[in-house]
Amino acid sequence: MPLQQLVEYFNDRLEWEHHANFRPFILHDGIVQGLFGPIRIGSELAPLRQTLRPATITGGAAHLNVTAAETPHLQNHELARLVSLPAQQGINPESIVNFDRLARTVHMLNFLPLSHLQDFLQLDVDPRHILGVKKDHGAYFQDVIVKCGLQPSNIIITMSVNSIYAAYYEALLKGLENYRERHYRVALKFDYNALGSAAMDLISMFSPDFVCLSASKLETIKDNQSLEKLHRLNGLTASRGGQTIMLHINDKKIAALARKTGFNLVQGDYYEQTVSENYNEPPRWAGKK
Repeated sequence: MPLQQLVEYFNDRLEWEHHANFRPFILHDGIVQGLFGPIRIGSELAPLRQTLRPATITGGAAHLNVTAAETPHLQNHELARLVSLPAQQGINPESIVNFDRLARTVHMLNFLPLSHLQDFLQLDVDPRHILGVKKDHGAYFQDVIVKCGLQPSNIIITMSVNSIYAAYYEALLKGLENYRERHYRVALKFDYNALGSAAMDLISMFSPDFVCLSASKLETIKDNQSLEKLHRLNGLTASRGGQTIMLHINDKKIAALARKTGFNLVQGDYYEQTVSENYNEPPRWAGKK
């Protein structure tokens, strides 16, 4: 189905679901963006490369690109109606779910022109989204995927592991398991400082399809056991049938560390510079803005 037709389909669907003139998706110059209140959501699609053959792209990681959206001026009758509405306190959890779905749909639509070249798209999911959806995680988005001609197995649902949601990990893992039952692949994302025994136990228990590690602070960490920890992470993940991804690699030293310790896939600005120079790679993974 042509991209413009898909954009109109999802606009029609959301307009019907919200019983309002809610048509957030925009297609301009082959790039899809989404409107959410005062912001405009776009996609930056970063290539995930094979560590030992960095010219080979196997998938992409989607990141949000957020800019201010132009807000139309209110008419007098619209302003009068708004000020007469009852006040609403706090943040509606449903708005987080709606934002997460909107963002992932934008990413999916921008991935479509590349989907015949790569195996999968990695999408972050907000833990609040998982907690906000009480059952059937992934059912709504599965309809989006199928409408786009893809399968859930093309999508990696990725959740960052951090202490803020420690009390909710049973519910979060149950939600991720719901995604997996619908044939999505799932990933857990860690920072280096979180790679203790609890992280290893979590990987061993849950057996994620992918384990992601951010390299953004690796170069500043002073730890004599870093090589051992990274080897252990890769060995454990492989023993549970998963693959590892090192993200945000920006220099040659960290790229060498990823190779030495056995990461399967890599991503970062370092590769976008060196691979493009060495292999004359076409800019098919340029950021969508």
